[in-house]
Amino acid sequence: MATTAQFKIIPPAFLVLLLFLYADLPGAAELLEGRVVGVHDGDTVTLLIPGNQQVKIRLAQIDAPESDQAFGQRSRQSLSDMVFNKNIRVEKETIDKYGRTVGTIFVAGLDANREQIKRGMAWTYRKYMHDQSLLQIEEEARLAKAGLWSDPNPMPPWEYRHGGKNGSVPNQVALKAELTNQQVNSSCGSKHYCREMGSCEEAKLYLTQCGFSRLDRDGDGIPCESLCGHGK
Repeated sequence: MATTAQFKIIPPAFLVLLLFLYADLPGAAELLEGRVVGVHDGDTVTLLIPGNQQVKIRLAQIDAPESDQAFGQRSRQSLSDMVFNKNIRVEKETIDKYGRTVGTIFVAGLDANREQIKRGMAWTYRKYMHDQSLLQIEEEARLAKAGLWSDPNPMPPWEYRHGGKNGSVPNQVALKAELTNQQVNSSCGSKHYCREMGSCEEAKLYLTQCGFSRLDRDGDGIPCESLCGHGK
């Protein structure tokens, strides 16, 4: 004859202890949820979380081209198209030396960190990488000449930030900067306000090339919202 099972009541204090222990397990990542209110470049966004608090998020394991580097603006636009003004989830890894939360962004189930590499809009940041599969995704993007890999000799952003491998910007980069300056001087003209812009692309040129920050009143990197809208 079956005996009646004996159940013991677990004290609440013990349950709390279990929760703390579980939180310390590897893979029990801290989560943040909120809406992206700013995209600074191809690997950094600002998240608005409950309590009207803003948190700067640095995408983990990737390194996007700098804003003034080749593909820098395209990388930022790629990330903006994915996450700007959308609700996202962040799996936090750490806080970096600049006070930014480092983690992986998920939007509607899409891993934005991984997608930036897949699109050729970011490098795998080898110094901080722990997911080896990202290298394979990067290699596939390189073979497909996606994004920055269409350049025959792209420079990793961590080298670009330090002036190149030899401590100075390569001649090709210096030449590109000189040509850009020439283009800016000839194309900036005399327009100063959104009402004078004929298109979103023209507004972006005046913001990024000419430095007319007045076109971006809210500082989100997108000029003349009446022309460009948010995240476009």
